[in-house]
Amino acid sequence: MVDIVFGFDFGVKRIGIAMGNTLTGQAQPLTVIKAIDNATRFQVIGDLINEWKPARLIVGEPRHPDGAEHDMTMRARRFANQLHGRYSLPVDLVDERYSSAVIPQKRGEVIDAQAAAIILQQYFDDHANI
Repeated sequence: MVDIVFGFDFGVKRIGIAMGNTLTGQAQPLTVIKAIDNATRFQVIGDLINEWKPARLIVGEPRHPDGAEHDMTMRARRFANQLHGRYSLPVDLVDERYSSAVIPQKRGEVIDAQAAAIILQQYFDDHANI
């Protein structure tokens, strides 16, 4: 069975979203949500979930280079918990320390969706037997 999987690069101003599937194990950028408020951001996410029917959600967990947690670590975890609570889907966290470092630096929001794709690809690579 082939399952769709979503990846999220959580940010206070924007949330990058990527998608992939368990057959190919390849992630690709999907969209960026300009998160004005929680109601709007979760409405857009809910619409995407209804459209694509993912079986699992992956959220990047930011940390300092030495692995220490910081403010955004807790925010990303809270976001992951909210996704699980609202949509009753399994949610996994993936270390995203270097996700934006491997993206060619461009201007604009496309970076957030690319970062989400890198986070999701890392999940696929770490779980090659899914």
